[in-house]
Amino acid sequence: MKNYLKPTEFFDYDKPEVKAWIDQQLEGVPNEPVEQVKALYLAVRDSVQYNPYVFQTDPNTLSASYALESRESYCIPKAVLLGAAARYIGIPSRLGLADVRNHLSSPKLIEWLRSDIFRMHGFIELYLNGQWVKATPAFNKQLCALMKVEPLEFDGVNDSVFQEFTEDGEAHMEYINDHGVFDDVPFDFIVDGVRAAYGHLFETDGQPAEVTGSLEQDVTSNP
Repeated sequence: MKNYLKPTEFFDYDKPEVKAWIDQQLEGVPNEPVEQVKALYLAVRDSVQYNPYVFQTDPNTLSASYALESRESYCIPKAVLLGAAARYIGIPSRLGLADVRNHLSSPKLIEWLRSDIFRMHGFIELYLNGQWVKATPAFNKQLCALMKVEPLEFDGVNDSVFQEFTEDGEAHMEYINDHGVFDDVPFDFIVDGVRAAYGHLFETDGQPAEVTGSLEQDVTSNP
């Protein structure tokens, strides 16, 4: 279990700025693990904007500290930020990866990916009350409102992994392939999986082609 508690290059809660942010989120929160994790979940979910267009192959960009610094990231770094915060307060955490269909997306995003399957979707598992519980802090409240989807809540007891239906009752997301859980970010595995699925997004030097914009902009420009 100790591997799920230690700081790493990615779960870098030992950095002063990460510690300070975590402490700030817990001000006034009861000193009880579930309540603290619930507060941290909301902080990660809503203070870092979800934007899949910012994916890079620089390992630093998948760290908790980078997600916090940039305030704009995607599912994996946001999950890692929550996991790092949990480890800081003594709660074991591990990263889960899966492929999903009908992810929170836009026609532009699906056209960009040339697929409605999103490889390497990340969530975090937290060890609370003697069991592993899944949490997905990826999709910020503002984006969910724009896309007419209820933001995911997390009660610290039950798994919270996807918005299965939109507010209109339409099917929205489906997990189609489970890649397992990891005590640290499997960087090469993630990059290789993304490159295999979306080779057209990479330049000849192996780096992702630059792209601007955000999912939120996609939605607001095409309501």
